[in-house]
Amino acid sequence: MGSPPELTTGRLLSSWHLDVPALLLVALLGVLYGWGVLRVRRWGEHWPVPRVVAFALLGLGTLVVATMSALAVYDRVLFWPAAVQNVLLDLIAPLGLALGDPLRLALSALPGPAVGRVRRAMAGRTVRLLTFPLVSTALVLATELTVYFTPYFATALRDSWLHELMYLHLLLVGCLFVVPVLTREEALPRWCTHPVRAALVFLDGVIDAVPGIVVMTHGTLIAGAWYLHHAPSWAPDTRHDQQLGGGAMISIAELVALAFLLAVLVQWAHTERVQTKALDRRLDAEQIPAVPATRAAQGQGVVAGGGGRGADLVRPWWETENGEVAERIRQRRPG
Repeated sequence: MGSPPELTTGRLLSSWHLDVPALLLVALLGVLYGWGVLRVRRWGEHWPVPRVVAFALLGLGTLVVATMSALAVYDRVLFWPAAVQNVLLDLIAPLGLALGDPLRLALSALPGPAVGRVRRAMAGRTVRLLTFPLVSTALVLATELTVYFTPYFATALRDSWLHELMYLHLLLVGCLFVVPVLTREEALPRWCTHPVRAALVFLDGVIDAVPGIVVMTHGTLIAGAWYLHHAPSWAPDTRHDQQLGGGAMISIAELVALAFLLAVLVQWAHTERVQTKALDRRLDAEQIPAVPATRAAQGQGVVAGGGGRGADLVRPWWETENGEVAERIRQRRPG
């Protein structure tokens, strides 16, 4: 294998190569998502344009950059492009795909029998286990550590088929955590409310930095024999190259964690607004004018026990009960 020319800023932006399996995956995902959007809109339902943009640009676009840009051209002679490539696949691409909410789109676009099968699969023990937040976070961490600290990565550099499989492995493991957290479907246990999800995303951001820290500070070269043999004359020192890769992994992981947390907070705020509007509509439909207590007592001839007790008996329920609906009514009524 001949060494590529020295990596400059210009070549970093302009060097590309064709990865057929990756291109087929991108095309398949794009066609399926586009079909779902067209089908939903044909039925008169609205599908937000920002979701389409996030899926196409941040999701599929990141897949293309990771597998066909200069990162893929130079990943067999430099470690840091391979490290960036891998973190794009297991952190950024899943975030982009999840922001498109493909699960909700599939359930909205598929015919009834297919929707039932998908829901049964989502409720299955295996899917529930793999998407359980702490389990999926552990899987991401275990995958990253396995890639770099077992023969997995070095072997993938030699064998193209295993390299493609590693791409898919990283992408799927990343999606196991991100997609259930951001979907509008009930894909997580009931206790995973938005505050809990925000806390889990924060924890995940801390954990995602661990592989980069370990790679950056590890005393042994990762796939050292390969990179020492294939490093071109213009390449930096192999150990320095590994430190660059670890630093890039940490930086990208923390940026993704911040964006992920922001997405959860925005979703939380949107859910609160929707619930508040729904509650207001319910109150507008159900609330009736209150009967003045003194007039009701006089009309019913309530004299026993004094007027105060009669007034208490006819006080509206929202003045005596505790609860979200009662509190909302008290806030809406003057005085």
